[in-house]
Amino acid sequence: MSKRKLAVIVLAAGQGTRMKSKMPKVLHALAGKPMLSHVLGGVEKLSPERVVVVVGPDAKSVEQVAVPHKTVVQNDRLGTGHAVKQAFEALEGFCSEGDQADIMVIFGDTPLIRSETYEQMVALRRSDTGPTLLGLAFKPAEAGRYGRVKQDEQGRVIGIIEHADASDEEKEIDLCNAGILLGDGPTVCRLINQLDNNNAQGEYYLPVIFDFAYAEGLETRAVEASEEEVMGINSRLELAAAELVLQKRLREEAMAQGVTLIDPSTTWLSIDTKFGRDIIIEPSVFIGPNVVIADDTTIKAFSHIEGATIGEAAIIGPYARLRPGTVIGRGSKVGNFVETKNAVLDDGAKVNHLSYIGDAEVGAKANIGAGTITCNYDGFNKWKTTIGEGAFIGSNTALVAPVDIGAGAIVGAGSTVTKSVADDALAVVRGRLLDKAGAGASFRAGRKKIKEKKLADQNSGHNSNKNNEDNKG
Repeated sequence: MSKRKLAVIVLAAGQGTRMKSKMPKVLHALAGKPMLSHVLGGVEKLSPERVVVVVGPDAKSVEQVAVPHKTVVQNDRLGTGHAVKQAFEALEGFCSEGDQADIMVIFGDTPLIRSETYEQMVALRRSDTGPTLLGLAFKPAEAGRYGRVKQDEQGRVIGIIEHADASDEEKEIDLCNAGILLGDGPTVCRLINQLDNNNAQGEYYLPVIFDFAYAEGLETRAVEASEEEVMGINSRLELAAAELVLQKRLREEAMAQGVTLIDPSTTWLSIDTKFGRDIIIEPSVFIGPNVVIADDTTIKAFSHIEGATIGEAAIIGPYARLRPGTVIGRGSKVGNFVETKNAVLDDGAKVNHLSYIGDAEVGAKANIGAGTITCNYDGFNKWKTTIGEGAFIGSNTALVAPVDIGAGAIVGAGSTVTKSVADDALAVVRGRLLDKAGAGASFRAGRKKIKEKKLADQNSGHNSNKNNEDNKG
């Protein structure tokens, strides 16, 4: 196998009008990341020397996602061939005669192609008998309006026949064009420069270069992928279908790594989720981007986790919400209806129910009682709460940051703490209890009289209105 340079051109200038969105199509997310990121991640595993992303005008947001790769702008959307040609300015060393280089063209809205499929194409191209030009094809359950891949008896690709131009016999071909191609760089550039837009749409069609190549006697072949892999996304419906495919892959990968999913179909993962082993995830759990879960952890049902790092043997949920910046230590517990944000819980700390812990650091083996709130925001700034190792925070406590609770300190239930508490101190902040004998009965009697008077007034008004109506009659 020869060693050749590889450049990848990613076509990402489509407007995506069927998405009905102000957002560029390729930025719509799958498993927590833009579909363009999935595409780039797939080809980056090939270690290409250059990646060029073709974007539309005023597509700064797409350019940001494409970083660190080069971007070029297609100001006039005149077809796929025209889009590829815009990348030539960034392909010095890949297009000139004598360059030992290959060019691959892929699409920013086809995010499910596995890196192994790209590797198969590259391996075939670089083999001793590798074709000059090859394309990716598939056999759908219903060929419909896909372009057909026409081959000769030796399996060489004669050309790509668009459905509208196909004869009845050609429409019987079951091998369809996925649009992806790979070929000798100088040859690809030369053939693209021969394209014209003499057609009903006035566009430069990239697949036509297969016709040119075959006519020159060049070796042209097709690599077959599954229909699922080459799924293009042009609408919200197709986005949802692609999400299901990707989630199935991610679940299978997680289970292969040693994660138990009690009900895989209700577990939602992100593309970058990192798992240890012997993790148990109960039904209806959502894991967003930037989550790391260590060995022996249990995530109980109906928990929502994003931007969090969870240590070994922790127990999360049920009904817990871990927001970005959360770090959970070894053996810690975050229970039902607890929300954390930008909070660190050291080893063995417990926040078992009905609490909000934000912008806080909780020491090892500290215990946070039900209904505790770290009051971290004053309407202008965020402030930090520190709770020392082994501290005990009683139920229904408000910790008004900035405040420090010392190691081993105890805060009595129902307290509103506005000043720091020393190590091993006991802090109780409560109003004086007033106990007036018989006051409860007096209060109820007074309220009863008020209610009876209101009812009497209402009845009196009703009778008066009725008499007036009778007099009118």
